[in-house]
Amino acid sequence: FLQGVFPILRWGRDYKASKFKNDLMAGLTLASLSIPQSIGYANLAKLDPQYGLYTSVIPPLIYAIMGSSREIAIGPVAVVSMLLSSMIAEIQDPLADPVAYRNFVFTVTLFAGTFQALFGLFRLGFLVDFLSHASIVGFMGGAAIVIGLQQLKGLLGISHFTTKTDVVSVLHSAFTSIDHPWSPLNFVLGCSFLIFLLFARFIGRRNKKLFWFPAIAPLVSVILSTLIVFLTKADKHGVKIVRHIKGGLNRSSVHDLQLSGPQVGQAAKIGLISAIVALTEAIAVGRSFASIKGYHIDGNKEMLAIGFMNIAGSLSSCYVATGSFSRTAVNFSAGCQTLVSNIVMSITVLVSLEVFTRLLYYTPTAILASIILSALPGLIDIRGAYYIWKVDKLDFIACIGAFFGVLFASVEIGLLAAVTISFARILLNAIRPGIEALGRLPRADVYCDMNQYPMAVKTPGILAVRINSALLCFANANFIRERILRWVTEEVNEIKESTEGGIKAVILDVSNVMNIDTAGILALEELHKELLVHEAQLAIANPKWQVIHKLRLAKFIDRIGRGWIFLTVSEAVDACVSSKLTALANC
Repeated sequence: FLQGVFPILRWGRDYKASKFKNDLMAGLTLASLSIPQSIGYANLAKLDPQYGLYTSVIPPLIYAIMGSSREIAIGPVAVVSMLLSSMIAEIQDPLADPVAYRNFVFTVTLFAGTFQALFGLFRLGFLVDFLSHASIVGFMGGAAIVIGLQQLKGLLGISHFTTKTDVVSVLHSAFTSIDHPWSPLNFVLGCSFLIFLLFARFIGRRNKKLFWFPAIAPLVSVILSTLIVFLTKADKHGVKIVRHIKGGLNRSSVHDLQLSGPQVGQAAKIGLISAIVALTEAIAVGRSFASIKGYHIDGNKEMLAIGFMNIAGSLSSCYVATGSFSRTAVNFSAGCQTLVSNIVMSITVLVSLEVFTRLLYYTPTAILASIILSALPGLIDIRGAYYIWKVDKLDFIACIGAFFGVLFASVEIGLLAAVTISFARILLNAIRPGIEALGRLPRADVYCDMNQYPMAVKTPGILAVRINSALLCFANANFIRERILRWVTEEVNEIKESTEGGIKAVILDVSNVMNIDTAGILALEELHKELLVHEAQLAIANPKWQVIHKLRLAKFIDRIGRGWIFLTVSEAVDACVSSKLTALANC
């Protein structure tokens, strides 16, 4: 049981020094990327820089004990940081009362961790699946563009900027702020290092052996830009700097949590949304790299681990942490073997908090904006969107709905649009299931869809139909009944035009139907009665045990006759043909 809850007890016993060498190098490389990114993402979340660094200390340690993914890198991420700042800023103004805003963030983090742990404990992983892959592609793309536009504040050195996240408000704020004082030196410094970071990213992609170059580029940028500002006294010529970063260990935030008052409900709502978004990103990242290494991770155990690390984080001055794709890719490329790389990273960040924070006083805010901007191209998956468009147009609608919802409304509207479109698609498939007319393949006893296999032959006087729905229920029962009756009527008219006779039997292949409700049974009874009016017999082929059990309880089998339930469509057709010949002989 303990090994199930704490996987480190299982793999830790076989841990060797040869693995530690790889994990040490990977952890140090990861820390060089994590330190500047954490400061930048804290700025994006409208928190002081140290809280981003705190979030890269405690949560990775907890995940290393409870997590099952070997490669995932835990810490703050851009999308969750933007989500928190956009939703919480509507309730608590970070400029008017930064302490209340910070405490509200900790409270949201506690709720997020609690929801995540509950999802894992009660095996509710399917809730995360409501955000489909297409929705995530659109959501991430829209969020990346909004995050990028918000960095204009840091690049231009603008003091007054909108707190809204929709693209119209952000662009309007940027254009109107040009009339106010802004710093050209800030812009030049930020753009110069942004070009350097993008160049490093390009080099790393072209040559996999140079993976370390884009990993250390953000830290190099921070060091060089800080030295430039310090030596040239650029802060006195309009360049905005970070100034004081509080060092030391994570302080306790237990007494900062706001678990009473009128805003608890709002904190729980934001916590739920951020919990789902964080889980979706972490599990997608973990599974992607697990498939490359050839092992499987349990989604419910991951939820439990991520939930407990965020609960622990909320008690130690951290905000919502999750798995970062960019940092995980660096961790993987650096040759990490186990989660010890996260422990090494966490200790390195902790040492930095103790020793180096005072050296970051002159770090320009434009560099933090550049670091965030350089990480955004990884969130925009144009190839993925094109693939979705090419394969499934309805999926692409969900993708576009999430994209434009985030871009022109807000993060929650984008998520709501994505989930609503996904649900609408599920309902559409449930209400209008596929119904196939079956024919027999020549020289075989196989019955298949006549539209897919034009060579299939229809048996005269018999209509064989397959229902492609897992449920025959209130949502689709009448649609299926009316569709079958329309086919029967059309068949009768065609046969009467050519010769005497008509449809003598309708065979329902219910092999795909997993369950049936009372509305479905009632629809079958009505279909049976209307077929009797047309002097046709209803037969059922290959019903599942749940279906046959309910049909027996409803006495439907007694109504149509026990002899009209068959194992296969072929047996049903043979029986109907024999019954038809017997009727002709009696005539």
